Amino acid sequence: SVVDTRPLYGSLMMAWQCFFTSTERLSALHSSIAQSLVTEEGERVKTWQKETFPKKIFCGFKETYDNKTSFSRAQKPWSKKLQKLEKVRASYHKTCQKEQAALDKERQARESSEMSEEKKLKITEAKEKATEEKEKVRDRYEKMLEEVSSYTPRYMEEMEAIFEQSQEEERKRISFLKQVFLSIHRHLDVTNNESVKAVYSELHQTLMSIDEQDDLKWWKNNHGPGMPTDWPKVEEWAPPVKKLKRKKRDQKGKESRT
Repeated sequence: SVVDTRPLYGSLMMAWQCFFTSTERLSALHSSIAQSLVTEEGERVKTWQKETFPKKIFCGFKETYDNKTSFSRAQKPWSKKLQKLEKVRASYHKTCQKEQAALDKERQARESSEMSEEKKLKITEAKEKATEEKEKVRDRYEKMLEEVSSYTPRYMEEMEAIFEQSQEEERKRISFLKQVFLSIHRHLDVTNNESVKAVYSELHQTLMSIDEQDDLKWWKNNHGPGMPTDWPKVEEWAPPVKKLKRKKRDQKGKESRT
């Protein structure tokens, strides 16, 4: 292993080994944190999403569809009135153009000395008719504008009610996600995790227990002058043990078998 190949021993070796055990413990703790995030917060979000944002077939999320439908329903009468108002406005502007053309033609007729009085009278009558038509259309235009203006408060009230409803839904969504984010923060904030604190506390204690004097003493007693010695000394001679001849051994073996 990595530890065995290092020139470490004694309390220094224990401290070095403690780093490895600490990292393994921290790795396991972080894995458990990751697992808890998936099993707890992940499932919590999935359940909330399923309950809060159910899906409609071919329509996406139900809340989105309902809000869009509500806004469209509230805008429909307003849109119809606007279309009518735009139509009357276009008619009014068209009659204004006709009146202006008739006024220009009347002015030119008055300045002409060659045009007959009868023709000038017809031009004046045409101008008066254009003015009369313009006033009629203007009257319809003003009435339509008044109708639209009177409907505006109701339109605004309905639209604001739908908007406030969607705002309340969004408020709930933001509030829920805030709580989820805070919960995730609690999972990830290892500074308050007692298990993590214990790992670093034990590691610190092990590091503080490094004692150079004890380590040097151990090295001296195991690899230095303090280690057990076996100095040369007088060795007494001892006669060698005689070995029996083979025949005698074989004979004794036969006798023992009989």
